[in-house]
Amino acid sequence: MRFDGKTALVTGAARGIGLAIAERFAAEGARVALLDRDAEVEAIAKRLGPRARGLVADVTRTADVDRAVAMAHQWGDRLDIVVNNAGITGRSYPIWELSDEDWQQVIAVDLTSVFLVCRAAVRLMLPSRAGRIVNIASIAGKEGNPTLVPYSTAKAGVIGLTKALAKEVATQGILVHAVAPAVIGTELLQQMTKETVDMLVAKIPMGRVGTPAEVAALVGWLASDECTFTTGAVHDLSGGRATY
Repeated sequence: MRFDGKTALVTGAARGIGLAIAERFAAEGARVALLDRDAEVEAIAKRLGPRARGLVADVTRTADVDRAVAMAHQWGDRLDIVVNNAGITGRSYPIWELSDEDWQQVIAVDLTSVFLVCRAAVRLMLPSRAGRIVNIASIAGKEGNPTLVPYSTAKAGVIGLTKALAKEVATQGILVHAVAPAVIGTELLQQMTKETVDMLVAKIPMGRVGTPAEVAALVGWLASDECTFTTGAVHDLSGGRATY
């Protein structure tokens, strides 16, 4: 119960990686606010029990984000942990076949939302001089994946944001991390063509996709009090694909 008495907020928590992270936090004693634009998140939170609460919000909208972060803080009377997990891959097409909307939608969900949530959360964490922020990036943000230009760009931005923010709050008791998974077995894979998925899996020395539970295990440590002298780092979770 290493998160007993703490309050966590997880975005994109209705399914996949976000839900696995929320379940782990709740199982280890935290109060968990599950944020998602899908109203189903409220029913999902109820299934997790009294330690969980569902919040419906659009993480690309400032007003929605500020309201949801404030509600999570009020509910728990504190905000200790924030995990920015909400994301989409967008369409798997070469750049010359992408529209302005393709670009703007992925950047908004995968990068702008992280900025908005981090800004709102840090404002609440600074007075207590304590907090943990974990941003879910991607190996695509380090290496770039063909046919996923907007996604690769957004995740590179998440990595840069993480490093910059970590330095801003390094002496304020707030630690900020990024996790860079390779292919994880979630519904996001359905947004990609089979050719793209096969290409990505072929790059993984372990020869398999990762699981949401494996991501949640790493996030759990980064968000815990056991992590004290690590901040601004990108933690790969890639089955051996990335080793730097």
